[in-house]
Amino acid sequence: MSNFSKAFSSTLGKKLIMGLTGLFLSLFLVVHLIGNLQLFKDDGGKAFNEYSFFMTHFTPIKIVSYLLYASIILHAVYALILTTANKKARPVGYAVTKGEANSTWSSRNMGILGTILLIFIVVHMSNFWAQYHWGKLPYARYEMNLNDATDVQVTELPFDGKHLVHSQYVDTQKGTEVVVAKDLYKIVSESFKQWWYVVLYVVSMIAMGFHLYHGFQSGFQTLGFDHSKYKPLIDFLGLWVFSIIIPAIFAAMPLYFFFLK
Repeated sequence: MSNFSKAFSSTLGKKLIMGLTGLFLSLFLVVHLIGNLQLFKDDGGKAFNEYSFFMTHFTPIKIVSYLLYASIILHAVYALILTTANKKARPVGYAVTKGEANSTWSSRNMGILGTILLIFIVVHMSNFWAQYHWGKLPYARYEMNLNDATDVQVTELPFDGKHLVHSQYVDTQKGTEVVVAKDLYKIVSESFKQWWYVVLYVVSMIAMGFHLYHGFQSGFQTLGFDHSKYKPLIDFLGLWVFSIIIPAIFAAMPLYFFFLK
């Protein structure tokens, strides 16, 4: 076995992989949130459907998406490996030590939180990601007045296997812009009308907040960014941005559709 392989098969190497993949997934959350904010636009889903097309057809994004899938798998697998190794190292329960007493609830329950998130990711990707790629989604035709951006006419087109994935053109005679797109917005809207999915989504976002509260700071610490110079900023971002603001906005999306749409 090479020195490189030995390094990444060691406990420290596994924690390093956990830290790198965790921080990459945290960065993805920011990008994903920015795109999903299009759901709040009152345009019949046009902006969100255009975003969905861009994310699945722009080559650099497609390449990064494969890195994302690998990161999810590696993060989950190495979390299981490390958790199992820790349990084997301590097969008999100990009394609560001073360090455990001072640790946060989220740090002591990262396994449970991670399991909730993994279940959510599987359900979420099967409902939306898999449906967009292989499902028989309806299409939406948007016709917008070039002189009035608020004047948008939406027509639903059924799936017939013949539509283009996405088309866009300007009708100069009518003075309108026409966009035909896969209507993932409709699938999202219908999913967020189901109470059980809304509950799963909100609970998962709460779990994500607690998971990131410990994981975000821990990831930087593993990479060596635990100097007093960086720690205040890392702690601030970990608590307010990644543990509270981002999960809260994500949780607001299904609640918005369930109660207001």
